[in-house]
Amino acid sequence: MMARAWASWRPSALLLLLVPGCFALSGPHTVAGPLGGSLSVQCGYEVEHRTLNKYWCRAPWTIRCAKIVETRGSAGKLRNGRVSIMDHPANLSFTVTLENLTEDDAGTYWCGVDLPWLRDLHDPFIKVEVSVFPALTTTASSPQSSMGTWGPPTKLHVHTWPNPTREDSPDPSPHPGSLLSSPHFLLLVFLKLPLLLSMVGAVLWVNRPQRSSRSRRSRPEGENQ
Repeated sequence: MMARAWASWRPSALLLLLVPGCFALSGPHTVAGPLGGSLSVQCGYEVEHRTLNKYWCRAPWTIRCAKIVETRGSAGKLRNGRVSIMDHPANLSFTVTLENLTEDDAGTYWCGVDLPWLRDLHDPFIKVEVSVFPALTTTASSPQSSMGTWGPPTKLHVHTWPNPTREDSPDPSPHPGSLLSSPHFLLLVFLKLPLLLSMVGAVLWVNRPQRSSRSRRSRPEGENQ
């Protein structure tokens, strides 16, 4: 009798499992990350899947795909190379992280829950398309790019303003070169200087005979004594 019940129920169960969206997980259908960077995918599941293993695989979905990384019961974060997975039973989700992305990481992946009692049927899953884009690079700007387009030099108009304190400031001392070329200085040298020398010479000449006469007068007196 049980065999008949199972035989009558099995076609309906198979049809239910093959209906798209039945037992399907929730999550993003597309994710993207920079080349050399990382990305994360969070997939949600039903409460009845809380204690089951969750996995991340990459292959065209047939009956099963080759698993890249899979949770193990209540274990924490598990890693396989650059890919890690962590289950969050409290919020009914698990997170898959891909690190150090390469161009080969782009493609189709699957989030899935392992149903051990349905080995020959599809597990609950969700299809995720992963894209990898070039990383943004910052390069030092050249002098030409930082200063703009080269062109003819621009004329600068410089406005000069008078110094308000110039009238109050004393005139600078004359330069020695300008003093020698002054007419007053030349007049002093060529006219007044010879006159001054002549007067000095005359005074010396007048005083000279007086000194000689005094010396002569003093000699006889000394001899007489």
